Amino acid sequence: MLDFMVEGTGNMKIAVLSGKGGTGKTLVSVNLAAVSKEATYIDCDVEEANGHLFFKPQWIEKEDIAVKIPQVDKKLCDGCRNCVNFCKFNALVYVNDELKIFDEICHSCGGCILVCPQKALTEKDKIIGIIKKGISDNVTIYTGVLNTGEPSGVPIINKLLSEKNLKENKLTVIDCPPGSSCVVMESIKDADYCILVAEPTLFGVHNLKMVYQLVKLFDKPFGVVLNKCLKEDNPAEKYCLENDIKILSKIPFDNELGTLNSNGEIVANKDEKYKKIFSSLLNKLVKEVQNEAVVNP
Repeated sequence: MLDFMVEGTGNMKIAVLSGKGGTGKTLVSVNLAAVSKEATYIDCDVEEANGHLFFKPQWIEKEDIAVKIPQVDKKLCDGCRNCVNFCKFNALVYVNDELKIFDEICHSCGGCILVCPQKALTEKDKIIGIIKKGISDNVTIYTGVLNTGEPSGVPIINKLLSEKNLKENKLTVIDCPPGSSCVVMESIKDADYCILVAEPTLFGVHNLKMVYQLVKLFDKPFGVVLNKCLKEDNPAEKYCLENDIKILSKIPFDNELGTLNSNGEIVANKDEKYKKIFSSLLNKLVKEVQNEAVVNP
């Protein structure tokens, strides 16, 4: 295994993105963590976390994640509707001389409590999901799970990426949710480098463009990993070359790799040829982060 801890890299945080599910984002994430000497893997795909299926960790901690939602003291509420008028998400309504609160669409901003002149509103905890911590060989795993029906996984992602979960001078691999929505933005905001995983199809180019525009918006250094590469023309590779996008690695379309991956195996631990692919990728990432630190100290 590689010791990636090169002087000057500090706590290297690598975010792995894709424009949709199924491109190989988790394949890249778990294998990068596996080939490093010591790593933290954080699964921010809180609606459908699956990195743990590969690591099969021994779970050692579990924590409920809660948000604050308002509750009303009906004896104090005088029906002024200040809270109703304030809420842009329509989570409060005053009907039949009673204030109704819809927990499912409340965004926990706390504004309704601030504008209530009668102090009739207070906060209570609402559990929206959990975070689990586990250990698997050289990797510490953090997994977030959002409860079904909850509107946003951002609070869980923020907790997953809190400083206490990041080890100094160790590699952190952030397995982002698919797409380019707000949960992805939260996942990459503190990343040192972003990997965009793309498939060799026209649809793959469309999805690559989505995350390409996102990392450009956040001014993040990035490179592309082309997955499922065949010998024929690769539209995603062509797009990268035309737009001067760095290609970090090309992973071949391989039946053996696909079988191992679909069976929940970490391919770098099963075959030396796959270990070389991801070890080489990790070495390139270290150099990219070091070069970025020199250019933008």
